[in-house]
Amino acid sequence: MASMAGKVAIVTGASSGIGRATAIAFGRAGATVVVVARRPDKGEETVQQIKAAQGKAMFIQADVTQASDLEAMVKQTVETYGRLDYAFNNAGSGTSGKLADLSEADWDFEINANLKSVWLSMKYEIPAMQQSGGGAIVNTSSQGALLGVAGYGAYGAAKAGVIALSRAAAAEYSSDRIRINTVSPGAVKTDLWAAAPPEMLDQVAAGIPLQRIGRPEDIAEAVVWLCSEGAGFVTGHNLVVDGGFTAVQK
Repeated sequence: MASMAGKVAIVTGASSGIGRATAIAFGRAGATVVVVARRPDKGEETVQQIKAAQGKAMFIQADVTQASDLEAMVKQTVETYGRLDYAFNNAGSGTSGKLADLSEADWDFEINANLKSVWLSMKYEIPAMQQSGGGAIVNTSSQGALLGVAGYGAYGAAKAGVIALSRAAAAEYSSDRIRINTVSPGAVKTDLWAAAPPEMLDQVAAGIPLQRIGRPEDIAEAVVWLCSEGAGFVTGHNLVVDGGFTAVQK
């Protein structure tokens, strides 16, 4: 993979899990990384890990459901580094519940956290990339956008919306040399799995063709590749990284 030296990447939801692993991967590839999260302590931990690996990074606190925070995020990035080349819009949240049991507030939370946040992020990132002469954006969708998962209907709907939104954006901004793709992780061993009993993890892994649960680094490598020149002819694509789980579903 070609070096990303001299490039600038924003990663939202970078305080842990997939976001943190991707921020670190961008740093190792040579990019300067803007670590974005709600939790300053965890976000600064990510910055320190990037710097420990000889990378460059800074932290910006932001709530991705707030337009003013995202506008400020991009403004501060460009003011500090002069450009924006890559963005991984990863921050989101998932709650469970059958559709008829959800409150309107529950529904709005899912859409705001997982879909509106992606639109808002791109709304401010795209003009900055136009000024930089192009760029690449990866938005986080989910295996749940492709499968019917009981109890996660609102989440799945939002994540499916991310795929449709990203494809439309890819069509709209290809002439500006901005490539826009999505990544759909399957089961990945993040903090959410930390308290799960080993037998549960074994059961989940047994249902995956590659016979293991994913690592945050598996998703990180996919995202960095999608932003790299190696994926220079890839746009409007949803890359499923799930160990083959969706491929074998009937």
